[in-house]
Amino acid sequence: MATGFYSHPDCLLHDMGPWHPECPARLQAIEDQLIASRIDTLIEREEAPLASEEDLARVHTQAHIDFVKETAPSVGRAEIDPDTLMSPGSYHAALRAAGAAVAATDAVIAGTYDNAFCSVRPPGHHAEPARAMGFCLFNNIAIAARHALEVHGLERVAIIDFDVHHGNGTEAAFSGDPRVLMCSFFQHPFYPYSGADNHASNMVNLPMPARTKGMAVREAVDLMWLPRLDEFKPQMIFVSAGFDAHREDDLGNMGLVEDDYTWLTEQIRAVAKRHAKGRIVSSLEGGYNLSALGRSVVAHVRALAEI
Repeated sequence: MATGFYSHPDCLLHDMGPWHPECPARLQAIEDQLIASRIDTLIEREEAPLASEEDLARVHTQAHIDFVKETAPSVGRAEIDPDTLMSPGSYHAALRAAGAAVAATDAVIAGTYDNAFCSVRPPGHHAEPARAMGFCLFNNIAIAARHALEVHGLERVAIIDFDVHHGNGTEAAFSGDPRVLMCSFFQHPFYPYSGADNHASNMVNLPMPARTKGMAVREAVDLMWLPRLDEFKPQMIFVSAGFDAHREDDLGNMGLVEDDYTWLTEQIRAVAKRHAKGRIVSSLEGGYNLSALGRSVVAHVRALAEI
């Protein structure tokens, strides 16, 4: 079996303006690097379906779903906060992004793929159950994880978040839920200024100072994440895959490189093989230096597919 690669042209229609770093060119940069690295023919491409409101409602309030739908403009842009805007294509893009994660979950559990990566936007891990923020409208990975628990009946899932920003929305969805173990690292203090003070037993948060490099992250993961994951024995692993901790990314101030993302993915894959039948669904979060983003996603996908 192979690695599924989920995306959709609708994800390019979400456009927050020429000044905004979370831009359609991010997905195009990933495609360019997949072709340049010659692995585009070694992965199985799938078009992301639209998420249903039932999918969204496993994480988000109906009021939030209605707000996002009604805020989408017919022309121009509508502002949710100074960093998060909607264009006419944004609502459909958000449904595709969440739908990709749900469809990938179905396919991996069915055994169609060993694992899957969702090359989608908008990202999701800042979206709280009742609030859009931080470039995010719906929480794609949280929706997929809840789908695995409530539709497929899994009893334990892990969520790995390696974005430079803390996944406050995912934490808000699952803090205190014994069915979910969330492991994350993030630059701190830094937007959204959360995660360092959560003492819920199912949250393994690793706040990292600015300028932290890959070897320090690897040591912390080895000491703090991996023992907890082995103890928890997840039946499936979900990854919020942000690549803005890369040393070339100006939206953060950490020092990771492609080899660090390869190493992280290999550790996640090894845990999945030990406990979860290899089942992993990963979805794109941050990463705003286009070259570094494309190279890092290739490293991540290569490690997922073992190519």
